[in-house]
Amino acid sequence: MKKYIRDFKDYLTLEKGLSENTINSYISDLEIFADFLEKDKQNILYITEKDIHDFLIFLKKKEYKATSVSRNLSSLRNFFLFLIEEKILENNPMTEISKPKTGLRLPKTLSLEEVESILKAPQGDYLGLRDKAILETLYATGMRISELTELDLNSVNLELSYVQCIGKGNKERIIPLGSIAHDAIEKYLEIVRPKLIKDYRITKLFLNNRGKGLTRQGVWKIIKSYAEKSGVKKDVSPHTFRHSFATHLLENGADLRSVQEMLGHSDISTTQIYTHISKKQLYKVYNSTHPRA
Repeated sequence: MKKYIRDFKDYLTLEKGLSENTINSYISDLEIFADFLEKDKQNILYITEKDIHDFLIFLKKKEYKATSVSRNLSSLRNFFLFLIEEKILENNPMTEISKPKTGLRLPKTLSLEEVESILKAPQGDYLGLRDKAILETLYATGMRISELTELDLNSVNLELSYVQCIGKGNKERIIPLGSIAHDAIEKYLEIVRPKLIKDYRITKLFLNNRGKGLTRQGVWKIIKSYAEKSGVKKDVSPHTFRHSFATHLLENGADLRSVQEMLGHSDISTTQIYTHISKKQLYKVYNSTHPRA
């Protein structure tokens, strides 16, 4: 089980872009659960719903506060969802466990000015052109980092300006490309990729300087680097671009259903969290501009 906890930590860092404190809380909760399990239950395949219930009883006996129990349940829920998505498990032992009631947690986003500052940061050599294409693609499409790294040459249609990506549950979706992202990818394909490619059997769109497909870790480092160079003080991750993409679309009049489709959310309630951010922006604008606010 310890191996899967490490893999989950990488996922929270690279895919979800969570803060170090949040990630440490998740991992701490999971390690408590792992220590609680009997040795014969350390194999992740043998964990049952009864084990989860026994763990809850254990926490209550240890006089954990209700908020702490709720947080532990949330950590386990996200951990097992990760294992299902990665096809490590087929059955989720958390399915029948009641969801803990938690407050609404709004995603962290960048302002348009902060996004533009980061997008302007790549300069110079051919790797700068590659990185420009990566950043522009992330913001233009709102893709998850795993979706970006899985793009291959056939995923991009420059003639019709769209990308075709495979999301969670192997669901395919089409996302339009803006003109700036279109031009950045076109320049990358013409100038940069031919210099990077060493094995023409490799069809991944974005390559590292060894000619291999970029990893999630590689893209994460690229984003961190340019966020620092641009002077943006916020903690910026690939998922920050995704959140900003959705928020900026809604703030500029996009309908919720279209944003849901572009993000690849199976349930529109997941997309609705971004409307709360947009409303927050409305209040900010109102309070700063209305004469009697």
